[in-house]
Amino acid sequence: GRKGPLMSAGSTFTAAMVQMRTGLLPAPSLEQGINLIREAAAQGADYVLTPEVSNMMQLNRKALFEHLASEADDLSLKAYRALAAELKIYLHIGSFLIGPDGNLRASYDKIHMFDIDLPGGESYRESANYQPGETAVISDLPWGRIGLTICYDVRFPALYRALAEAGASFLTVPSAFTGKTGEAHWHVLLRARAIETGCFVFAAAQC
Repeated sequence: GRKGPLMSAGSTFTAAMVQMRTGLLPAPSLEQGINLIREAAAQGADYVLTPEVSNMMQLNRKALFEHLASEADDLSLKAYRALAAELKIYLHIGSFLIGPDGNLRASYDKIHMFDIDLPGGESYRESANYQPGETAVISDLPWGRIGLTICYDVRFPALYRALAEAGASFLTVPSAFTGKTGEAHWHVLLRARAIETGCFVFAAAQC
């Protein structure tokens, strides 16, 4: 992952983006995530962001629902909460922002679903498996306010304007872009959201 110091309200912190290649099942994905987060913390990261769907990348609907757990029972989330407390970092796992005490500070459900047909017959229907969120979410870090978004949200500037107007200095876009749309749009959309809001944008991607 990449990291760099950021300035906000006169204080400095280091943010790290973890680039994962999430697997079909939660356990190996968790092991990969923990190793990369430890590496980031060892290099001085105060805040670490992982991509969207850090727990598993599963297109098979039956397998997906077999392994999904509720927030209270999710073993990966429990492990990440313990890790944040151990490393004393802000750990942002896709939808969840965990504080250095291991407690959940905020959670966000993606508002904009990725329902699209790509050339060559590729088709994605997130709305078939997931219910969209309805609420923009903002939280406080010691260095400023952070606005939570996910992946396909990045195509909808009004959400980012609303978060910036609510006082966000940092905007997050954990993502699992497709290769085709990522190559065409990923960097330019992130830069556009940063330029128009005057905010820093944190975006960890699947690779």
